[in-house]
Amino acid sequence: MNATFSAAELDDRIAVLRDNIRQLIEQAAAASGEQSEERIADRLAQQNEELDKLLAQRDALAK
Repeated sequence: MNATFSAAELDDRIAVLRDNIRQLIEQAAAASGEQSEERIADRLAQQNEELDKLLAQRDALAK
């Protein structure tokens, strides 16, 4: 993803990702079975990676 977002758009996307991560953590706590846990862990890693990219973009805009 190489899209350019405004600061407000970045803030909105960051909020969505943080909520997704919170929900995934809740799902992981309730999950049973190795496949479910692995799928949630993979999704959580992807969401955290995307969050890191957006935070870096927002920091770059602030400079």
